[in-house]
Amino acid sequence: MSDAPKADAAPADAPAKPKSKLPLIAGAAVLVLAGAGGGGYWWWSHRAPADPKAKAEEKVEPHTPEDAGVVGFEPFVANLADEGGTRFLRASLKLVVAGAETAKEVEENAVEHAILQSAILEILTVHTAEQLVKPEGKAALKKEILEKTGHVLHSAKVTDVLFTEFVVQF
Repeated sequence: MSDAPKADAAPADAPAKPKSKLPLIAGAAVLVLAGAGGGGYWWWSHRAPADPKAKAEEKVEPHTPEDAGVVGFEPFVANLADEGGTRFLRASLKLVVAGAETAKEVEENAVEHAILQSAILEILTVHTAEQLVKPEGKAALKKEILEKTGHVLHSAKVTDVLFTEFVVQF
C-alpha cells in the first residue's frame, strides 16, 4: 500500500473551511427592513395633517337644520323625453324643508302637495334617459327640482332634495 494521501481526505494540518455568513447577513437585513417598514407605517399613520383645515373639510357632511322636516311623495313614474317614448323613470324623493312643523303643514295641505307633485313631474318628463343615468345629470335634476319647488312653495323654504329610489328603464 502506498503512503500517498487519499484525494478526498483533507490533510490533518490543513485549516478548516470557513462557514458562510450569507444566511446570517440576509436574516439581519430582512429584520432591519421589516422594522423600518413598520416604523415608517406607524409614523405616517400617526402624524398630523399638513393643513388641519383641509382634513376637517374632508369630513364635512351636508348640514341639515335641527328643526328640518321632510315632505314625502308617492313614487313618481314618468315617461322620459327620449325618441319613441319607451323609456321611463321611477323615482322616489323627499323634500327637506326648513321647519318640521312647516313640513307637516305642507304634507297635510292637499293643494300645496299636489302643486309640488305636479311641478316635480313636469321637470322629470323633459329629461332623457341618457342624461339621468350620469351622476352630473342626477345632480342637475336635483338642483332643478330644488329651484322649482322653492318657487312653487311659498309657505316653506326647501333646503334639499333626497332621492330614495331612482330607476331609469332602458
